[in-house]
Amino acid sequence: MKRRRIWSIAPPLIALAATLLLAVAATYFLNRSLFYVELAALVLVFGFAAVWMIKKRSGIRRTLETVAESLAQSDREALSGSPFPVVVCTSQGEILWYNRRFEGEVLKGRDMLGEPLSAVTGGVGLSGIVGRETVEVSFGRRSYTAYISSVMSENGEIFILYYIDNTEHKRIAEEYVLSKPAVTLFYIDNIDEIFQNARDSERAQITSKVENLLEDWTSKANGLFRRYSSDRYILIVEQRDLQAILLKKFDILDRVRSIQTGVNINVTLSIGVGQGSTLKESEQYARQALDMALGRGGDQAAVKTKNGFDFYGGLSQGIERRTRVRTRVVASTLLELIQSSENVLVMGHRFSDLDCLGSSAALVSCIRSLDRQAYVVVRRGSTLAPELLQKYEGADRGDLFIEPESALPLVSDKTLLVITDTHTAAMLESEEVWRAAKSVVIIDHHRKMVDFIDNAVVFHNAPYASSTAEMVAEIIQYLEGATLSKLDAEALLAGIMLDTRNFVIKSGVRTFEAAAFLRRMGADTIEVKRLLAGGLRTHREKADILAKAEVIDNFAVAVSDIEGGSSLKVAASQAADELLYIQGVEASFVVVTVDRTVNISARSFGKVNVQVIMEKLGGGGHFTMAGAQLAGVSPQQAKKQLMSAIMEYLSENNRPAPDEVTM
Repeated sequence: MKRRRIWSIAPPLIALAATLLLAVAATYFLNRSLFYVELAALVLVFGFAAVWMIKKRSGIRRTLETVAESLAQSDREALSGSPFPVVVCTSQGEILWYNRRFEGEVLKGRDMLGEPLSAVTGGVGLSGIVGRETVEVSFGRRSYTAYISSVMSENGEIFILYYIDNTEHKRIAEEYVLSKPAVTLFYIDNIDEIFQNARDSERAQITSKVENLLEDWTSKANGLFRRYSSDRYILIVEQRDLQAILLKKFDILDRVRSIQTGVNINVTLSIGVGQGSTLKESEQYARQALDMALGRGGDQAAVKTKNGFDFYGGLSQGIERRTRVRTRVVASTLLELIQSSENVLVMGHRFSDLDCLGSSAALVSCIRSLDRQAYVVVRRGSTLAPELLQKYEGADRGDLFIEPESALPLVSDKTLLVITDTHTAAMLESEEVWRAAKSVVIIDHHRKMVDFIDNAVVFHNAPYASSTAEMVAEIIQYLEGATLSKLDAEALLAGIMLDTRNFVIKSGVRTFEAAAFLRRMGADTIEVKRLLAGGLRTHREKADILAKAEVIDNFAVAVSDIEGGSSLKVAASQAADELLYIQGVEASFVVVTVDRTVNISARSFGKVNVQVIMEKLGGGGHFTMAGAQLAGVSPQQAKKQLMSAIMEYLSENNRPAPDEVTM
């Protein structure tokens, strides 16, 4: 049957007929002969139209009869007297027939014969129902579940849709979702550091300002807000109110950060939001989200759902913790674990640098001084700190290092595995060694990532620390009976100097205290500088990278087309560091290809959180130093993805998109 809207042309025909009748009637008074001619012609036209309409109606009737004959007796009865609204359409998607219930309950008396099926399904066409048993449709202000069946007729396949009104059910389901409780936990990150040098009156004033802001902010949500300790608060709201909070992207973070403390430290807030199936699960999710926000440096909000984490904020660096209580507890626990283990393996991330390898080597040396068998698990061929390896081997201490394949047979139920400078399984030197170990300790300074290793007995994560070497230097001081050699001290100091760029970036009081301790242990700064010096090839590769740099607004970006190995990876890191010293540059990004994989090194002075930008590309790191690896793309394609990530970051933080300016 042709796709013609037979019934929809009837109103225009009626209007045309009325116009013609008026014209013929007017002719009667002007020219009787012409009147009779026009009248005869009009009768013929109407007669032809009537015959045409009758034939079309008969065609529809015959098609429907064919459909009915194609159905079983029970189906024919269901089609004619169904208690549900029923609509029939052709294989071309044209509405062929519908029952009285469909006309009354769904169409409200409107004539839709000949119209496309999508006109009564809220836009769902024939392609959306073929091969399916049900489909969710809408018409007017009602929602329906349409059950679909099909039969073959002489004119092709016919589709029959039975409409079940589920508007009220969907409203109840939506109300159920919107009324589900969500738990929000607030924690003042640095209240101890602020109060340390503040007078009693200032402490009360600061606390009052924070509470007033929180009370004002939470009053707009129809929920329960309470303080349950000096620096912790809880808010319980329904899902409908939480959506409004999420739309504002937790602007309370900016408002709290603007509080004047008078002690040169800004108040920052960490927020954890949990959205679970029950109130208990929501509270558990909220605690996990708060831990994640704190592990990423604080001053941000983390939202945990069954689908994972979402993050908001993270615009400031982590505040350095002046107290070492946490370090002493970790050191005490680590010492007990070492003493109860038969052997200890210390392992870092792939392509280990001076911070990773230096902290691992120093820790293994101290563990050996405690009369325990210990090794550093490292691949000699891929480390980015071969000079340090050579120095240990030159001192007849090369037996500290073993390959992952040699380490795996050493793992037993009594083996302690210490992971340094990373906390994600994908970055480990050997995932096999980690999976085999029963007892795991993590020591890392990178901001916590979603895919963190969750089976650690001790998870010592300090994103405010300059480096893992700084953390290990502090821990060693509390390992009773452990000794540190001059070479170990130099290895740790090299790691600190690498990550702080010679004490320029992220160097706190505890960083200098750790450096002073290492100097007392005999670390020679000249020897450390030699460890940091690269070879001629590295310098040439770095020069090539810098020559291709461009400044895009306040971002320096360098893309190199050359492909290399570990030396190019080192050159990229050094080039990213040097690009920061261009006037006006807030962050730098270097794109290179190492072993057929595009590597991006990102650096900043603290105004830009490069970790967030790299996470958008599947990478990570911390506030001022991060990276990412992209497989299957060219350097130029990686640059496009990088620029998209930068623009997304700027948009999220209400900053204008960069204008490109090439150097």
